[in-house]
Amino acid sequence: MKAQAANAGQRMAPMADQAKVVAAQRFVNARYWAAPRLESAAQGFEDQVAPKVSSMLSAAARKIDPTPSRSRRWPMFVLLTGAAVGSIGYMLYRRNAQQWTEHMKDSASDASQWAGEKAERTAQSADRMAAKVSNKADEASRKMS
Repeated sequence: MKAQAANAGQRMAPMADQAKVVAAQRFVNARYWAAPRLESAAQGFEDQVAPKVSSMLSAAARKIDPTPSRSRRWPMFVLLTGAAVGSIGYMLYRRNAQQWTEHMKDSASDASQWAGEKAERTAQSADRMAAKVSNKADEASRKMS
């Protein structure tokens, strides 16, 4: 029996070698076939499943985080409120500046009118004084003559 097994082993050796070569070739072919499919599956997983898993993990992290989350609404509200107050202040400043300019124009015209009236009164007063002095000089010259 031992001899028959050795004989069968020698007859089967070339077929086993051939089966080994065929199996190796089929294994290489299977690798050529599987590699692009595995790459495609990896890309699909990365594009479709990974973002969902990532968002799920992020949501879970936010839920269990003991520190309070910082809201971005408060700083944005302060910024917009400041911008609104600034623009309102600028509009009020422009309106007040315009009113002040108009008031100064009115004041300047009033002042020039007042100065003109004062100069006219002074001229009239000077004319009266000159007339009195002239009358006194005429009287003095008549008395002397």
